[in-house]
Amino acid sequence: MKIEPGTCALVTGASSGIGRAIAEALARRGAQVGLLARSLRELEALADALPGRHVALPCDVGDAAAVQAATDRFAAEAGGLDLVVANAGLTHYRTVAEQPLAEVEQMTRVNWLGTVYTVHAALPHLLAAHRGHIVVVSSGAGLRSFPAAAAYGATKAAQRGYSTALRHELAHTGVSVTTVYPGEIATALHDHERDRMPPWYRAKDARPATTLATKILKAVEHDRRELYHPPEVRLLGIVNGISPKLADRMLHRLRGASAAPRLD
Repeated sequence: MKIEPGTCALVTGASSGIGRAIAEALARRGAQVGLLARSLRELEALADALPGRHVALPCDVGDAAAVQAATDRFAAEAGGLDLVVANAGLTHYRTVAEQPLAEVEQMTRVNWLGTVYTVHAALPHLLAAHRGHIVVVSSGAGLRSFPAAAAYGATKAAQRGYSTALRHELAHTGVSVTTVYPGEIATALHDHERDRMPPWYRAKDARPATTLATKILKAVEHDRRELYHPPEVRLLGIVNGISPKLADRMLHRLRGASAAPRLD
């Protein structure tokens, strides 16, 4: 699909990070954006700062009814729905033995079920129009999960399986799907846990969210099945798919022992 003036796009997790960068890139292209996140004040400030007219949609993506209401409201106010970006997500990096179940449940509700609720709410609008595109922002952790990020990686792997099957289910409907696998991106995602990030995490290698947003819009317009950014993320997925042991050895060498403590 072509992103142009008049395109109606819904973005979850729009108030910061990757979601905000996507919303800004869409607005620069003339799209009308439904900005969905929890904070009304932040969304209204963003809507005012963007060129064009946009809709602030305060909503918890972990609440199915709220997501449905926000999606329907945006489609009604914008006059349709063309593009949906399921981006909302959060992290809690801890070992399985140390992690409270409440953190696992929160990541499951936001990262995984938030994606399900978003697609469930948006899909009838897209199918009725016989056109449109869905973007699911997963993670490189969905290809190979890392120590201290088991639950987070599991939610991202769930997104991967879901979006891969969905793309095939939507064949011949006019609606398509792109799954995005970012590596380390410069956002506030880990601000609440900087003091306990594992040694394998490399904040200095984080790429700008604006670059990823530009690549996502290009991937939509070219109907790409998947987007890996940076490209090394794709290599990780390929190697891990062929030989997890080889991927472990590669990561052990590149990221240190904390990325793969067991090589047997």
